[in-house]
Amino acid sequence: AAATGAAPPRPAGPALAVERSIFRAYDIRGVVGQTLSADVARLIGRAVGALMMERGLRGIAVGRDGRLSSPEMARALIDGLRMSGVDVTDVGMVPTPVAYFAAHHLRLGSAIAVTGSHNPPDYNGFKIVVDGETLSGGAIADLYARIVEGRMPVAERRGDLDTVDIGEAYIERIASDIQIERRLRVVVDAGSGVAGELGPRLLEAIGADVETLYCEVDGSFPFHHPDPSDPHNLEDLVQAVQRAGADLGLAFDGDGDRLGVVTREGRMVYPDRLLMLFAADVLERNPGACIIYDVKCSGHLAGYVLRHGGSPLMWKTGHSLIKAKMKETEAELAGEMSGHFFFKERWYGFDDGLYAAARLLEILATRPEEPEEVFAGLPDALSTPELKVEMQEGEPHAFIEAFVQNARFEGARVSTIDGLRADWPDGWGLVRASNTTPVLVLRFEADSEEALARVQQAFRTAMLALRSDLSLPF
Repeated sequence: AAATGAAPPRPAGPALAVERSIFRAYDIRGVVGQTLSADVARLIGRAVGALMMERGLRGIAVGRDGRLSSPEMARALIDGLRMSGVDVTDVGMVPTPVAYFAAHHLRLGSAIAVTGSHNPPDYNGFKIVVDGETLSGGAIADLYARIVEGRMPVAERRGDLDTVDIGEAYIERIASDIQIERRLRVVVDAGSGVAGELGPRLLEAIGADVETLYCEVDGSFPFHHPDPSDPHNLEDLVQAVQRAGADLGLAFDGDGDRLGVVTREGRMVYPDRLLMLFAADVLERNPGACIIYDVKCSGHLAGYVLRHGGSPLMWKTGHSLIKAKMKETEAELAGEMSGHFFFKERWYGFDDGLYAAARLLEILATRPEEPEEVFAGLPDALSTPELKVEMQEGEPHAFIEAFVQNARFEGARVSTIDGLRADWPDGWGLVRASNTTPVLVLRFEADSEEALARVQQAFRTAMLALRSDLSLPF
């Protein structure tokens, strides 16, 4: 069929077996050997290729993370893209943001990162950028429809394949803009993820002293899960920072697009407080700029941005949704509670944990105080990490729909852009459905223990009124 140029008359066998559930809100993600296989990856490549050819786009960069299944998934994906006539530049095993960078640097405009992100080792997936747009929602659903309906013509001319090592260009681009004013000593924990090789090299290139922890890439993640938003995954990093007498600990997630930070005293600096620091810095050079943050972020963030002359905007959680909103509003900076940071100022607007780490060190190195003191100067409150309630597939969104209809929070300002967030003068609570796993995600923050207990009790009462069988972690 590859040589004939004719579109298949109907979906091939594997197309009929493609699971709808892997086409998620922000990307495509599934369990290898169950919902994801090389055949499925090839079909996804063909679907993306068909979309590109319709838009007159010919070139795409493909990178992959360090998961055990990623080489096979990438090979099949590339085969599918080339079947559609797309020319592929394989940038090899790189963090997701480096694949995004390749799309800019090589003037391709499009990229796919083969990655399971921070999911368990048996997961894998695809983060897709076509002509500068990160596919989400309807665009991802359309890929599924293309596969099921067989709308994936095989091109007469098979696409070319090129291999490029992009890592050095990425480091040079950042190091040419960022050189820190004084040497800071940092420990980097990559959680055995793909950022383990480039992350330390980048930070050394900008002038930091770097000690590594779990930076050998190992797709079985033998030491801890590569998710820096969970405080338990940072325990080894805290000990390593204290042993080394380092200024700071930096943790990356499995594909390097998120950043976690711990201080010498062992405190986790939540991403919404890091965003305050980044916002103040960006606003010095860009007064009035729009700063976007997701619904899980601190109630103190909007006021902090306003006091520094910026325009705060709360938006839905999800890397692709945030990027779309940044384009729409021409925001200079955005951040999520999960540790995604998006710099438009001096960078390209995509989420990049490695670049965010470099910008953080740049800011801290200009300050005479110790990093611990810099963080202590930021507004703080009592807050919980993300709390999760596990459910069956499909249940969380149905629960949230009913919750938004039925829950009443006296005296609170309620937002329903993503789940339900209720803000009182002294605290707030949020419950939303995760778009990556079948769980409800909750977070609470307040100015006192008493207020925190009151906010949590209000949510507990409202949630149990809807489903009395829920086991709530608060």
